Amino acid sequence: MLETDLAHERDYVHGLYSRLDELREEKRAQLARVRRSGAVGSIQNVSERDAFAALYEDRLAQLDAVEDRLVFGRLDLDEGGPQYIGRIGLSTEDLQRLMVDWRAPEAGHFYQATAFDRQGVRRRRHLILAGRELKAMEDDVLDPGMLSEHGGHQGEGALLAALNSKRTGQMSDIVSTIQAEQDRIIRSTISGALVVQGGPGTGKTAVALHRAAYLLYSHRERLKSAGVLLVGPSSSFMKYIERVLPSLGETGVVMASLGRLYPGVDTVAEHDPRVAALKGRLAMAVVVANAVAQRQRTFAQPRTVVVDGYRLVLSPRQVSRARDKARQTGKPHNEARATFVKILLRELTEQMTEKVLASSPGNSADRSYLAEDVRSSRDVRVALNLAWMPVTPEKLLTDLFSKPAILRACTPGFTDEERALLVRAADARWTESDVPLLDEAAELLGEYDIHAGRNAAAAERQRERDLEDAKRALADIEHLESTPNFTAEEIVEANTLHDARLGASDRARGDRTWAYGHVVVDEAQELSHMQWRLLARRCPLKSFTIVGDIAQTSSAAGAQSWASALTPEFGKHWRLEELTVNYRTPSQIAEAAVRMANAAGQIVSAPKAVREGTWETVIDRVARDGVVPALVGALPEELSLLDGGLLAVIAGERQLAPATKALRAVYGTRVGGGSGSYEQDIVVISPQEAKGLEFDGVVILEPNELLEEAHGRLGDLYVAMTRPTQRLRLIASGPVPDGIEAVGSSTV
Repeated sequence: MLETDLAHERDYVHGLYSRLDELREEKRAQLARVRRSGAVGSIQNVSERDAFAALYEDRLAQLDAVEDRLVFGRLDLDEGGPQYIGRIGLSTEDLQRLMVDWRAPEAGHFYQATAFDRQGVRRRRHLILAGRELKAMEDDVLDPGMLSEHGGHQGEGALLAALNSKRTGQMSDIVSTIQAEQDRIIRSTISGALVVQGGPGTGKTAVALHRAAYLLYSHRERLKSAGVLLVGPSSSFMKYIERVLPSLGETGVVMASLGRLYPGVDTVAEHDPRVAALKGRLAMAVVVANAVAQRQRTFAQPRTVVVDGYRLVLSPRQVSRARDKARQTGKPHNEARATFVKILLRELTEQMTEKVLASSPGNSADRSYLAEDVRSSRDVRVALNLAWMPVTPEKLLTDLFSKPAILRACTPGFTDEERALLVRAADARWTESDVPLLDEAAELLGEYDIHAGRNAAAAERQRERDLEDAKRALADIEHLESTPNFTAEEIVEANTLHDARLGASDRARGDRTWAYGHVVVDEAQELSHMQWRLLARRCPLKSFTIVGDIAQTSSAAGAQSWASALTPEFGKHWRLEELTVNYRTPSQIAEAAVRMANAAGQIVSAPKAVREGTWETVIDRVARDGVVPALVGALPEELSLLDGGLLAVIAGERQLAPATKALRAVYGTRVGGGSGSYEQDIVVISPQEAKGLEFDGVVILEPNELLEEAHGRLGDLYVAMTRPTQRLRLIASGPVPDGIEAVGSSTV
């Protein structure tokens, strides 16, 4: 019976892959035909050609991305034939359904049906593939009557098989093993802000990614044009998860770490937690607004400007009145400046006209040129710029933080100690904490281009040259007695790149003002109030999926509770869901981490672990300065026990460089950073870099130093202890935090 069933399922799987290959060839042929057509015809023809090319390219990318483990389930129902569940929907040429997309409503039964609530499902079959080949299958028989009819095929279990598999440095999707509580959250409504709280190993990140894929499927029209933004804590984390959404058939999501949410600026980490906490306060929005307002000045005394030998006067009252009217427009600083300048140029021109008429009474010549004389006067330009200078966000913040006098004027209510923390050199690199401040400044300043008029004129001159070239080309065609079916203007238009022809995600990546249809935030407990303010600006509809664990907060600017973090931007318009099962961490390790946190007085959620590990947590006590030698000595044992798994060494700042150097001297290029890879099965990282990642084994160096570097906050150590899926070892020359030693330990 088993062999017969396996043979049948293998044939069906091969048929699905054959259909996938047919679709790929079809789309490749369509794309080739579109490309061969070239940029000919009317503007509408060219635009349609580009749209079809983009459509075929996107579909090909989707079909290529779902190659691995295309199908993973089958449902036998009370009514109708079997339903196969896979990464995308597939049908025959005559629209006979071959496979249901896992996100379709009817596929929900695959994840939600139980023996107590069958939902019309008699049997759920898990198909376990390696590439294109069916290797095994197992059945969940929900209808007792089916046991006597067909029985079932049992194995290790798809979930446990996935949990026990070796890590590779890239996150895998869980589409074939989504559990009921995860599925309910994934399929939750798109409206409002959904907070998914869960302890380590509960699958928060996987739920967030699969929810993004589900929403893109269920709300395609809305999200196709507006796009989805996925925000993570670090570039290592973004690399770790980058393959998940493509494997689910979605290739158009914009993914960015917190430090890359301001286009064109590369950032470094904010090393001083006190500075990070200061810059994360909502009070910094007022500071930035004060810095902008300070660029809108008046004069203490009347200012004289000379235009063609005539002395004109700008009074403080005139400047103040023009400033007030410009502010009343409600426009950003750089855009409102046009109103300010227009008012004062008009008043200066009136003065100039009166003086010219007084010097030449009875002369009725045209005086319209005087306005241009006033506008182009160097004295006038200097005076107006002094009163209202256009400025970039980068320049505004550089001056704010590098000039103590400006900082003092813009930070009422700050202490001298706080101001001293904010002061830095003018050429200092931007940090992650600066990104929301730059974004705030950009919002208040608006577009900046002091050469806008000059550039516009240059662009117009270039367009005129292009038109002349096009007309000459058309003349040559007519000379050959050929009749063109397009104009010179259409030729120029067809050869101009338009952003509108790019996909939504491509355009959104470089556009700070882009309004997304949905935002997914991972490790959200680390965000400051200013970072939340930035993200809320990115999605005016406030449609968010927010995942995190308050107990894992390690940032000085991070959240103490979801209410305190979210209320300023979301008010009461957010709802909380909690994941209660730990799928990643063996019970021995999970319990040690919880005991450590509880011993320090912090109550943390303790999701139930689904499996017990093979090993107890090991603690090695070593002599002072013996941590790195002990690490080198312990690694052969760890690598042997993990048998090819991915091992992480997590250490504080003092131990990172020596540990990396010592391990590379022994293991060479096998030692890397970030989330690792197939070539690098040993990584040495900080607790901050480890957020959201998982490894087969973890070695923590000097656990007490992690607490000291985080000024006593437990988040870093708690995160480090809950990264492994198999084995945890700690090496310490100093004291070990209370609670951990309740498990077996060894001393070196």
